[in-house]
Amino acid sequence: MNRLKVLLTIVMAFSFGINFSQEDEKEAIRKAEKSLQESKNYTYQANEQLNQNDFVNAEGEYRKAISKSKENVAAPYNLGRAYYNRESYTEAFGRFKNAGEKATEKPDKHKAFHNLGNVFMKNKEYGKAVEAYKEALRANPNDDETRYNLALAKKKQEEDQKNNKDDQNQDQQNEDNKNDQNQNQDDNKDQGENEKKDEGDQKDQQGDEGDKGNEKPEENKEGEGDKKKEEEQKPKQQGDEKEKEKNPRPNQLSKQQIQNLLEAMQNEEKKVQEKLNAQKVKGKKIKNEKDW
Repeated sequence: MNRLKVLLTIVMAFSFGINFSQEDEKEAIRKAEKSLQESKNYTYQANEQLNQNDFVNAEGEYRKAISKSKENVAAPYNLGRAYYNRESYTEAFGRFKNAGEKATEKPDKHKAFHNLGNVFMKNKEYGKAVEAYKEALRANPNDDETRYNLALAKKKQEEDQKNNKDDQNQDQQNEDNKNDQNQNQDDNKDQGENEKKDEGDQKDQQGDEGDKGNEKPEENKEGEGDKKKEEEQKPKQQGDEKEKEKNPRPNQLSKQQIQNLLEAMQNEEKKVQEKLNAQKVKGKKIKNEKDW
């Protein structure tokens, strides 16, 4: 009997708990629906203000709508459209991304990623645009506009890659030309320094030759001095010779004495010759003529 009471108590408690959980769940659903409805009301008001070109108040209403319910995909999407039309692409990107992540229905996801691709195209981020358009086509493969945008994004991506490659090649060429120019400048600088060095060596050599050239007159002077000295000594030597003629050394005849002696000897020889000739004349027989 006691066991039966315990069992009934457990069953009643369990049933009460289930009923309580269901009530909580229903209350949560009611609150969520109420928040979603309020969010939609804010979105509606924002749309009206945006149509009246009142962007400031419209932006505020959209923000209230987003904060009220995470299930309201229209609020971030419409705010993203408002930013996109005002060319505020950074803010538009965040709202479209948020709308795409919240979307549970394919049409909502398609619109969010399609417009996200458009933002990437405006920012010239063609690779990201390609991926966004692909995601949009997964939600709606039959959308011609998205397919066209995808093809255009791929073409722009290829052109961009080609231009980047050309720019890299040009940058590399410019860098090579700059290096060549710097090398030429260094070579010219070295050549100029070598030329200056050669000019300096030539000047030093010319200076040495100039010194040698300057030495030549000194040598000439010295030679002329020696010559002059010799010429000065020559009369002295001649005077010494004349002095020697006048004052001969003992046992040595002067030139005049030798000349006189030679003349005396020639005279003696002449006298002897004359005597000999005279004797020859005296001793010659005279031929007599015959007597008849």
